[in-house]
Amino acid sequence: MKHILMLTLLLTSGAFAVEFEDILAKAKAGRPMYQYLLGSMYDQGEGIPENDAEAVKWYRKAAEQGHAIAQFSLSYMYDLGEGIPENDAEAVKWIRKAAEQNLVAAQFFLGAKYFLGEGVPENHIKAYVWSSMAKTNGDERAKETLGFLKTEMTKNQIAEAQKLAAKCYESNYKDCD
Repeated sequence: MKHILMLTLLLTSGAFAVEFEDILAKAKAGRPMYQYLLGSMYDQGEGIPENDAEAVKWYRKAAEQGHAIAQFSLSYMYDLGEGIPENDAEAVKWIRKAAEQNLVAAQFFLGAKYFLGEGVPENHIKAYVWSSMAKTNGDERAKETLGFLKTEMTKNQIAEAQKLAAKCYESNYKDCD
């Protein structure tokens, strides 16, 4: 995953002389990394005019092929209603797919969605589970979230959440409910 982020930064920063046409051709050929990159270019207005609808189009193509960062990006577009109508349930759908692929930022934000009840019913146990996954994987913000959640939960709820978190982790994020 770190390699994908580094490549994304290099390609979109101009560190490599990668032409828009090359990225477009590879994206049209169905390559998810390039579909994501094209979506990011449209999203940020990197070398081309910003166009949120085109960003959503290309993020979706990559997301549907399982590209975790594209799933996270598509979730963000739904969350903010950029290029697509705001839809918290769709945002959670895509963020969960990214979280299940061990994208730490997605795990953190999925925990926040459960805590706030945005796109899913408010559920402190599931918020604890996903915040625990993010913390285990190095997200420093998750430590604070867990500390706060513990003040809002009973000892039995915390024990249940810890048991579910262990089950979630052991199942490689597939058995987290």
